[in-house]
Amino acid sequence: MTVMETTATDAETGTRTDVCAAAPQRHPRPDGRDNYTISEVVAFTGLTAHTLRWYERIGLMSHIDRSHTGQRRYSNRDLDWLNLVGKLRLTGMPVADMVRYAELVREGDHTYGERFELLEATRRDVRARIAELQDTLAVLDHKITFYADAGRAPASEGSR
Repeated sequence: MTVMETTATDAETGTRTDVCAAAPQRHPRPDGRDNYTISEVVAFTGLTAHTLRWYERIGLMSHIDRSHTGQRRYSNRDLDWLNLVGKLRLTGMPVADMVRYAELVREGDHTYGERFELLEATRRDVRARIAELQDTLAVLDHKITFYADAGRAPASEGSR
């Protein structure tokens, strides 16, 4: 699944708003619903309830609506945001940078430049890590080939 940032335009004001969105996907969310308990979000995301509460406490999640009894009620937009956060976690982005990114999104359009720079720096780090992993994979492939060839060598040749 591809995660992207898109913009939505308010019909009345014509104002563009940054919206965290994921490419359309098949997900376990029931059609027509936009109100989930913390246990449902745990099931959808694989995150723990403790992690979800922590994300809210540190500012990684914006305000989560509450029911009349005080239970958290997550929206589809919240689930989309959690999907993006999961992708950012996979990049190795520090939590402080993720929180800063969340703050910038909440601050509005005038922060596009700073958000761009933050994501660009993260992309550079990811590309460097991918290059390291490709080098590591090449070493592994070489060793695997060596041992595969050694296993096929006639026993009379002895060890090398």
